[in-house]
Amino acid sequence: MAANDAPPRHADVVIAGAGQGGAQCAITLRQRGFAGTILMIGREPELPYERPPLSKEYLARDKPWERLLIRPPAFWEERQVAMLLGTGVTAVDPAAHRLTLSDGGSVTYGSLVWAAGGDPRPQPCPGGALPGVHAIRTRADADRLMAELDAGARRAVVIGGGYIGLEAAAVLTKLGCTVTLLEALPRVLARVAGEALSAFYEAEHRAHGVDLRTSASAAAIEGDTRVTGVRLADGTLLPADIVIAGIGIVPAVAPLIAAGAEGGNGVAVDALCRTSLADVYAIGDCALHRNAHADGALTRVESVQNANDMAITAAAAILGEAKPYAAFPWFWSNQYDLKLQTAGISAGYDREIVRGDPATRSFSVCYLKDGRLIAIDCVNAMKDYVQGRKLIEGGAIPDPARLGDAAIPLKEV
Repeated sequence: MAANDAPPRHADVVIAGAGQGGAQCAITLRQRGFAGTILMIGREPELPYERPPLSKEYLARDKPWERLLIRPPAFWEERQVAMLLGTGVTAVDPAAHRLTLSDGGSVTYGSLVWAAGGDPRPQPCPGGALPGVHAIRTRADADRLMAELDAGARRAVVIGGGYIGLEAAAVLTKLGCTVTLLEALPRVLARVAGEALSAFYEAEHRAHGVDLRTSASAAAIEGDTRVTGVRLADGTLLPADIVIAGIGIVPAVAPLIAAGAEGGNGVAVDALCRTSLADVYAIGDCALHRNAHADGALTRVESVQNANDMAITAAAAILGEAKPYAAFPWFWSNQYDLKLQTAGISAGYDREIVRGDPATRSFSVCYLKDGRLIAIDCVNAMKDYVQGRKLIEGGAIPDPARLGDAAIPLKEV
């Protein structure tokens, strides 16, 4: 069925969210023989597409839009996955199994899979809503930014030293912009990596011409009809044609929480991705779950891998197959000619060991907790990533001296 071509007002499975997780859930249901009706509801007008390239290859014009689509349009029609796009869910009635939609209509469901992801965290300082202030979460976000670059915008301020901010800074530098990056904490990537990796990426960005400032925060974004600059807390004014706000996301779960679902920073789910509401599942960035690879801590994992694997778990549960979510977490980031691959979750580590020489631009950082290897960051080091992942999955307690010796393959540690 074509997008918005008389979509049904009831479906056996309704998927709220047409991103990576929602798409994978529909694909898995059909692959495993589900013959019931499926309706996917998406706030954006586009068919399901990959989001990670938005701040990298798509923004740099290295990957055209068609290559971001998770499946071609005919795929969804052939598998009878109905699409209701450009429409959001504003309310959930769990007793009636009914969704109220942003267009004023409603849809009823047998099972609901909430895969709505999150929205960019609003820039809290004055001027955050001025034209020229951008997030990079959707195709429309990236297209607006690209249009301003095409119109001659060349002075950019990036707020936030996480992966989105660093990736955007790398691409903007490649496109000929003068880039200043602000990180409020003492180092970039402070929430997800250790000091060695932070120091390496700070040096790399500065070597590529980025004016990277840590312990620096925006007090106000200035301008009348559009942004003209960013005022720092110390009074410094940074002239700017464009501002990128990469300060995280807010999980899009308000309708579920209002309906009585347990949660807060996300919606709480059990090992089968079930919420506290009957016949309602949640997956991906918005799902708050106990992760075995974070010592059972309640967490949200914002990654394609997590969205896909949770989608498979939810689909299996709908089909009556109880297969608890226990997928191994992994992440990646591309900046300049550097490929970072991360295996595991480093939160709570008590020791980091650098393996190799960062000056060679090929090295790894290993994270230990109580002697056990819990995560590894690998920069241009594919073998370390593959072998390190196996050690983490096996619960290895390696000899720190051998772990830090790059001459010893990790599989022998």
